[in-house]
Order: sequence, then C-alpha cells, then structure tokens
Amino acid sequence: MIARVALDLALRKEFDYLVPPELEAQVEVGRRVKVPFGPREILGSIVSLAESSPQTNLRPLARVLGQQSQITPAILDLARWIATYYCCPLELALKSVLPESVRQEQEGWRHRLKVRLLPARDPQPKLTKRQQDILGIVEEWRELPLQELLTLAGTTADTVRRLEDRGLVTISSEIAERDPYATDHILPTDPLPLNPEQAVALQAILAALEPAPAPASSPAPGPEPESAAPLPSKDLAPAAVSAAAPAKSTFLLHGVTGSGKTEVYLQAIAHALGQGKGAIVLVPEISLTPQTVERFKARFNHGPHRTLVAVLHSHLSSGERHDEWQKIRQGRARIAIGARSAVFAPVHPLGLIIVDEEHEHSYKQEEAPRYHARDVAIVRAQRAGAAVVLGSATPSMESYHHARRGKYHLLELKHRADNARMPIVRVIDMRTEARKAKGPPVFSHALHEAILQRLERKEQTILFLNRRGFSTSLQCTQCGFVAGCPNCSVSLTYHRHKQRLCCHICGHEETAPTVCPEPTCKNSAIRYSGLGTERLEDALRKAFPHARIARMDSDTLQRKEDYRKILSEFRVGRTDILVGTQMIAKGLHFPNVTLVGIVYADLGLHLADFRAGERTFQLLTQVSGRAGRGDIEGEVFVQAFTPFHPAIQYARRADYVGFYEQELEFREQLQYPPVTRAALLTLRGRNEDKVRFTAEHLAKTLQEALRPLRDLVLAGPAPAPLLKAESFYRHQIMLRTKSMSRLASMLTPCLADLKLPDDLRLTVDIDPVNLL
Repeated sequence: MIARVALDLALRKEFDYLVPPELEAQVEVGRRVKVPFGPREILGSIVSLAESSPQTNLRPLARVLGQQSQITPAILDLARWIATYYCCPLELALKSVLPESVRQEQEGWRHRLKVRLLPARDPQPKLTKRQQDILGIVEEWRELPLQELLTLAGTTADTVRRLEDRGLVTISSEIAERDPYATDHILPTDPLPLNPEQAVALQAILAALEPAPAPASSPAPGPEPESAAPLPSKDLAPAAVSAAAPAKSTFLLHGVTGSGKTEVYLQAIAHALGQGKGAIVLVPEISLTPQTVERFKARFNHGPHRTLVAVLHSHLSSGERHDEWQKIRQGRARIAIGARSAVFAPVHPLGLIIVDEEHEHSYKQEEAPRYHARDVAIVRAQRAGAAVVLGSATPSMESYHHARRGKYHLLELKHRADNARMPIVRVIDMRTEARKAKGPPVFSHALHEAILQRLERKEQTILFLNRRGFSTSLQCTQCGFVAGCPNCSVSLTYHRHKQRLCCHICGHEETAPTVCPEPTCKNSAIRYSGLGTERLEDALRKAFPHARIARMDSDTLQRKEDYRKILSEFRVGRTDILVGTQMIAKGLHFPNVTLVGIVYADLGLHLADFRAGERTFQLLTQVSGRAGRGDIEGEVFVQAFTPFHPAIQYARRADYVGFYEQELEFREQLQYPPVTRAALLTLRGRNEDKVRFTAEHLAKTLQEALRPLRDLVLAGPAPAPLLKAESFYRHQIMLRTKSMSRLASMLTPCLADLKLPDDLRLTVDIDPVNLL
C-alpha cells in the first residue's frame, strides 16, 4: 500500500511513502503521520492511498498519529477547493482546517490522577485515624481527583497510596477535559413565540432542511458520479454555486437590528438536531461574546434536543481548543460555535451552517490561505447537502447582489421583535460645533445633554469611537515635526496610560517625549492631536465625574476574562457609560441602553478603498442598533464632519435598499465588485525601486498570460495606499473579471513559473476585502 502525504511544508507537492505491514490497519485518508524527509522526520497528512507509485525506492511511514483520522473526507475535499480557488498550496489549506493543538505529534489530552472507592472488604484492614478520615471523604464522594482529595484531607499522596495498597481505593490516570465554561451556571430557556415575519423565514429554512424526496423509479444503471466533481457555474458566486441550487439551500436573512434573527437560528438548529444532524454557527470574533455562547448553551444543553455545544475561538487556551474540537470529532458535541476557523469543525452529519453578521470583514483570513469563511461555508454546505443561512442587518453588497439575482433566497425581517421601535437617529454637524467652540469638541452640546438625561433617569449609554489610544499624533508646533513609525507610513499614536507612542500596524513602541525630538528644536510645547477611546474616556470622567464609566478596546482587554467581566458589570447596571471600538458595535443586547453616541462617524469614510462607504454605513447601522432594545425608545447621535454623505444619511434612515442601489450604480460605472470579481496581487520588499520595477514586469507578464480573459481589467501596478508596512515597501496590481474561477486556474501556473528576486515576496488575495 502507498500513502500519498501532504507535508507540513508549503512545497505544492505530495509525496509517496510505503505503508509498513504493521501500520496498514491504522492507515486511512485524513490521518496525521510522521514521515522521513531528507535527514529529518516531519509531520504531514495522508491525502490519498494507492496500490502503486511511479516513484522507486520509497521510504516507509515512520508513525501514524492519533486514534482516528483528524481530517474527514468532506474537509479534505473542501481543503482542495480552497487550494484551487484561493491560489495557495494544499499544505497551507490543510494547515488551516486543523487547530494547532490537534496537529501536534503528541496528543493534547490532559491527564489527571483520580481516586475511586473500591467495594468494601471483609474484614476491613486496620486503619489509622488519619487513613479513616481520608477514606471517609472518598466514601462520601465515591470518586474525585487526587489533588482535590489532598486539599480536602490536608494529607499527602503517600498516605492515599497506602489505602490503595490495602485494596480500599484505586488511583488511575484519566483524561480531564478542559471546559472554558465549566464554572458557568446557565439557566435553560425555551423557544420563544415568533412574529409572522420570523415564522415565514423559519418555514423557508426548515423546508430546505427536509431530505429530498426519493425518485419515483430507480434510475438506469450508469457510471458513478465523481465525489469531488467541480460544482456547476462556479464563476457566478464566491461559493461556486449554480443559479438554481442556492435558491433552495442558501438563504440571506436580512433583518433589522433587534428583529430576532438569533431566535430563528435557534429554532432552525433545533430542527436539524431533531433530524439527527449537527450545526455550525459562525460569528465574527468581536461578536463572540459570553452573551452569544450563553444563548446557545441555555437552549441546547437542556431539553429534548440536548447536546454539548462546543466553542472554538482564539481566546481559548491551546488545551481548551483541543478538547472542544475533540468533542465535535467524537460526535459528543453536535453544535460548533466559533469564529472564522469554526467553518472547518468536523461536524458530521452536517445539516445547517449559520453565518451571523455575514458582512463582517473579519471572516476573511489575512494570511495564506486567504479564504473567506462565508464563501467556504456555502461551498461546504452544498457539498454536504446542508442549508446555509447568512444573517445581517447590513448584508455585504456581494450577498445582497446574489439575492437580488436569485442566487440566494432572500428572507426579510423588517420590524423589531416584540414590536420594539427603531431608535431615533440625529446627525450632528460637527463643523458648526467646531465654530462655536473654537475647535472641534469631543461632545456636541446635544450629545452632552442627552448623556446627562440618561444619567438622571438611571439609563445606560454606549459611546462608539473606532480608534484606540489617547491622541492620534504628536506634533511640534514650532518646527512641524510629527512622530512617525520607522517601519510604516503612519504616525505614532499616543497612549497616555503607558506614556508610550505606539504603531498600530507593526507594534513598534517608544517612550513619549516631553520635548520635540528634533536635535535643532527641542521645543517643550509639543502638541498631541486627534482623538482615541482613551482620551474619550478621560473627557467623560471630567464632564460627568459621578458616572460609572468602562472602556472596551484591545488595550483594556489584556486577560481572557476581561471581556466577560466588563460586559457582566454593564449588564447588571454597575456601569452607566460604556466606551469602545468596533467590538461593542454588534452582538450585544442590553435593554437598558437608550442612548448611543457615535463620536466621529466619518473616521473611515475617506480611506483609499472603494468599500469605505459601505463599511461606514454598516458600522453606523450596527452601532445604532444597540439602542432602544427594551421598552423605552432609543436615541442615537451621529457626530460627523461630512454629515450629508450618502452613507451617513442612508444609515440615519436605516435605508439599506436605498444605499445598495446608489452604491451599486457607482460600482457598475467602475466595474468593481459585486459587478465583477477581484484579485489583489501585492509585491513586498525592503528596496522600493526593486519592488516598483518587479511590479511593472509582473504586470506585463500577466497582461500577456491572461489575454484569453476578454473582460479582464488590470489596474496598476501602483503603490499600496499604505506604501510601507512592517519595514516592507508594497506595490499592488488589481485584476477584475466576471470569471474568477477561470482567472484563478490561469493565475496559479503563471505565478508558479514566475522567477522573483529572493528578497521580494508576492501575495495573492482572491476576493480581497482590505485594499490598504
């Protein structure tokens, strides 16, 4: 038997190894193995088995790892699709589908010694008073961890061992699972009654979950279909789907904020569980709050569809991720909740995938393989015969475009659940406020008064500013010096708490100076300008000294429990005002929040990215949706220096369709997605002239190689909007076409033959979401 192995090295090759007779019973596709490679042994995954090989003098496998295959056939098939579509080696795709802790050579289980009571002996051996006390504790517990027994009895392991020697107890090593939610006490919940819109949406999803009816008569015998045959019409959508198939199995649930999308998810999952199938729930990392996890555990850890709910995300320790993944692989947990990588959870059989906040850009992987979890979810669901629900109050332009064209089935929730009213949104022109205050103020007069009213009425406020730190730049008013990052084309941000200047791109830090760093200046009147969440919190404490204020950004959330602690304090009313970045913009449900203030709404509006308007609209709508989720009507203040921009005005009216139609007109004129599909090629190097020259050569090569693509638009090469990042200069080429699968199939061999200088790196990003 021959095992074809993809090594944990990005070589774009698979290697054949002999399977020794003693390992034949353990070998199967998807198993992790250790193999000899040159003078060393490295890890890899078996991707296929064969009876013969064109190669001679094959070396044997060294070891087979684990108790079962870690990569299921369905996930292996998905990894091959990712490698082809996203122009990356299969080895990198396989690396993404398994958590780091599962890929290791040593099994990641934690073993603990347990003491268990044995049946009583007659006559019982004579025991000392100390031994009798210890035995009494074991008799009460029947079994307990050795470490816990030593603590309870105040004794040593040797004393317990003596009880084992006398045949009264047994001490054995057992797997002790690490459950990140073991100490939580979650009260069970029952399904809620649905309003008419929710009921219609749920029925459509349930219809797709029903198994297809059996054919009336058996088909004539014929050749077996290929299991990994390419999907039809793969150029039409990121998920490579046909126009007919997704209308049945792919749903876009477009519901306003607070419309009860989560309840629809929960009841659809319950139906899938009732059919004996499992479900995957994807949420953006920043929305993966304890509140989200609790809602699913409260519904499914109890009741008729009781199952373990496994959670997979980056805030877990390596050991916790290992144990949660194994719960799914062993079939003990049939629901997986997690961020981007949870799309690869080994749920089998799979009935339903939920992609909540499907418009979120955090679903896109920034390192190779640069997959988009939403699109991978659609491909996986189709290949598994499962349904997929994309949910959002502000769908991505791409998803809504597909729904409009009939590729996805559009479901709409136009009203909030329980007849709650949408918040009143007021746009404040900060140009007028700046003229009144002789400089841009942090709060407009109207927002200041609104916060004061909420404090008096014991209601809560959320203030949003999508920029952390105290000030965005340090400038000398005398010589004009601006503190910039030595590695990136950006200014350094001042963090007052640490008294440091920090780069938010590469992480560079330096001590904040007290005088101008220019040797010929040394002016002491240096000025910090701009606004971040740290300065916003400081301004709040000065304006409202008696208010209880908390801040949530990546500077304040240093420990794993910080997120949960801050939100818990806010939920129970111990915090009056919550300040934060985009991590507070979505996924939070606090009925006592009646005011939301968006401090500088147009921060990201003027970036060199064609999606800047779309992102601003989505962010404003999502943040506004945190207000008025209880009985009291909510109010939102949007402070902006460009108050009449379409993104801000459509967000004020919560008019998604109006925004979509005017934005689509702009995209059609310039042939940008969703009208076309894009690929972004970025060259990086430390010598700017060499990067520019190589980019020009690459553009000419691509123009010639991709000539058969008649509709191809090649833009560039041009310097990246952020020219220098992490000490590397960057130049970009953008390719746009309506046939991305065809482009990807031509691009891979073209780039494989490309000979780049050793000190330059080329990255390929299919369907990019970040152009900076």
